[in-house]
Amino acid sequence: VTSLLQLNSLGPTMDMYVIGLQEVNSRITNFLSDLAFDDPWSIFFMTVLSPLGYIKLSSVRMQGLLLLIFVKHVHLPFIRDIHTHYTRTGLYGYWGNKGGVTIRMSLYGHTVCFINCHLPAHMENTEQRLDDFEKILEMQFEGENIPSTLDHDILFWFGDLNFRIADYGIHFVRESINNKRYNLLWEKDQLNMAKKKEAFLQEFIEGPLQFKPTYKFDLYSDVYDTSEKKRKPAWTDRILWRVKNLCQHASKEGEFSEEEQTISVTLNNYISHMSYGISDHKPVTGTFGLELKPLLTDPLITLNPEGEWSAEHDVLIRYSAVPEFPSSAWDWIGLFKVAFRHVNDYVTYAWVEDDEISSNKDSKQIYMSAAEIPDTGGEFLLCYYSNNLQAIVGISQPFQVIHLEALINFDWDFYFFLEE
Repeated sequence: VTSLLQLNSLGPTMDMYVIGLQEVNSRITNFLSDLAFDDPWSIFFMTVLSPLGYIKLSSVRMQGLLLLIFVKHVHLPFIRDIHTHYTRTGLYGYWGNKGGVTIRMSLYGHTVCFINCHLPAHMENTEQRLDDFEKILEMQFEGENIPSTLDHDILFWFGDLNFRIADYGIHFVRESINNKRYNLLWEKDQLNMAKKKEAFLQEFIEGPLQFKPTYKFDLYSDVYDTSEKKRKPAWTDRILWRVKNLCQHASKEGEFSEEEQTISVTLNNYISHMSYGISDHKPVTGTFGLELKPLLTDPLITLNPEGEWSAEHDVLIRYSAVPEFPSSAWDWIGLFKVAFRHVNDYVTYAWVEDDEISSNKDSKQIYMSAAEIPDTGGEFLLCYYSNNLQAIVGISQPFQVIHLEALINFDWDFYFFLEE
């Protein structure tokens, strides 16, 4: 996935990856296994991204729908209130083969929501697709103390939305594609047509469809469907977004200055990847620049390792919290390898209350048992996990744990030096 995730790009590295998959293997044995353990796709992306300094922030799975978010370590203390949800729409809501999965969060104080959808197929089901998406919007986090999806500052909507190209015959569509005259097809794209009529869609923005329709291809080829059905090509796989402040400003009369905007989204590229052939769809990626005025500038917790760390002796951690921090007896500080994969990927941890050894108005000190410190040493991080906020709210700078064997060898050599 080097190309798909732009890992070989010469530009700046990404701060966040949001990965939405549809139709992952959902046979009952696979699904039950994936509920108990990380699914193979999650493991795969963690294996690729964790060595590059990304942690799996959150994930949500519903049958064949999977949504994953990875983020750079530096942002963790400023991401809070992470919640996930899913809504079934397939088979009248009894089976999750269609529907939406959602992850929402507070990012530097701004609310952001991501919805990965798989909507009903076939040309004639446009109204059903629209009804299902409205249902997904309405049911996410219903009854919870969380803003509705449309009340988030930024909302991304993406997935296999299954909208087709209406009216035009298959020969005209294919000829337009062969001549790269995609603009001839835009006005008959069912999603573009719906955006002109449906009020709840009009605030969603999409980049120009300057790539070939991504459905339906023969497997392992760039040839459109040659089966008996000969499906008409369509842009089924889409990425749209909505910025709440822009919507509010646009609804007011008069001009507004740039200073009023605290958040903006810029689309850098919107492309398909024709080289992938394991599906009859081609994957689509969008790269965005998110510019925001942080409403949070200081982490809730600042923490540091004290002294020299090795498995020779108990070690000490000092941390301080902002006055309003909602601490809990279930909060803990974990020791993580720098390339850790997710919040439960700790080497060891200490309870902030049970393992506290000193406290004053400015900071607290806790210990971590030497028996739990890896004697192989290496580069590590400390992370403070808040049970109330269900998130990492403080992270240390990387530091070195000394290899215990190096210490032993040093003492042994010194002993022989004295004997001589």
